[in-house]
Order: sequence, then C-alpha cells, then structure tokens
Amino acid sequence: MSIKKVYLIRHGQTDYNLQSIMQGSGVDTSLNAKGQHQSALFFEKYKEVPFDKVYTSTLQRSIESVQGFIDLGIPHDKHPGLNEISWGVREGKRITTDVDEYYRDMLQTWNNGGTDICIEGGESPQLVYERQKPFVELMLSRPEEKNVLICMHGRAMRILLCHILRYPLHCMDLFPHENLCLYQLDYTGSMFVVKKFCDVDHLKQVQEGERAAQQIRTN
Repeated sequence: MSIKKVYLIRHGQTDYNLQSIMQGSGVDTSLNAKGQHQSALFFEKYKEVPFDKVYTSTLQRSIESVQGFIDLGIPHDKHPGLNEISWGVREGKRITTDVDEYYRDMLQTWNNGGTDICIEGGESPQLVYERQKPFVELMLSRPEEKNVLICMHGRAMRILLCHILRYPLHCMDLFPHENLCLYQLDYTGSMFVVKKFCDVDHLKQVQEGERAAQQIRTN
C-alpha cells in the first residue's frame, strides 16, 4: 500500500533548452511559449489529483511549470536542494558533447564512478546529492502530505532518482528526461516504486502538432 505518491517532473522548455545553452543553478530563465503550453497540458491532465504540497527549486522555470497548481491554493515550498547542478564556467554557453571534449569527458568520468569530481567552476553529482538530502528527509517526515508534486531540473532530477531509488550515482544517466516529463513514484514507507517512467503522454497534443508542422514544411 502506498503511503505517499510523488509526481516528479522536469520543468518545461526554455529558449536556452531550445538553443542547447547550459542553464544550471546560476541561470534563472523563464519558460518559452512551448514550455508554457507544456505546463498547461500537464496541469489539464493532473489538476484533479488532490495534491497536498507542491515543491519546486528556487528557479523561476521550475516555479512557472507548476504555477497552475500553485494558483489553486496548494501549499508551495521552494527548496534550494532541488536546484539544478552548477555547470560552472559553462553556464550560459552553448555546449554539446559533440563540440566540447571536456564536457563529454566529464560526463564519462561521472558514468565511470567519479561522481565526486566537480565540473570546472561548478558542482559534482555528489555535492548535489548531499544538498538534496535535507529535502528528502523533510519530504519523508511529512506523512500528512500523501500526494506530492515536485518540479526540478534534468541533471538534479537524475541524481534525486538515484537517491530515492537507491541506485549508485554513476547510474544516473539510466534515467532519461525531457522537458515536462513525469516520473510517478509510490512510497511504501520503506522504498519507492516507479509507476511512470519519463512519461510524456500528457504532451501528445504538442508532439502531434509539431509532427504535422514538420510534414507541412517538407511536403
């Protein structure tokens, strides 16, 4: 039997996401038009869930993604432990694994087990894990919050999933993410069980519209 149901989502799309620009904890961007639409679709799908609490990071793209639920009057806490990893000197720059050898090698270092190594000027996964601990302890200490919505960020979400599902941190890339994807988890009192894995069914309207537009452009 579930003691707590957790709906864990990544924030909606920003222009920086669209342009492959690093955001991290030091870049406080807003949702773009598509991100706002993603947020509206998620709200429409899950607005009937009797959420007892909404948790977000302190960054506005996270807050904006669940604004519809906050506007319903659901109690909302901002927690810095949910902020994205700091990407250091790479924040605000267009970075991909294809063009940035150091970035690609750092991700591989983490995958190989070096999760205590910080990216240049930024954080390591282990540091993010440590700052997430107080949030996890807080959430689990509140049995009255039976339905919880959490909105945060891609890399930090992967780390949190390792934390609560008891995976080694170097396995974090086993958890894919997309803008406004959902991981739904049940907490039994001793462990978390995954009910939905990187689910984006609520975004099908956006995806189908994009496919139609692509067909028009190519025909």
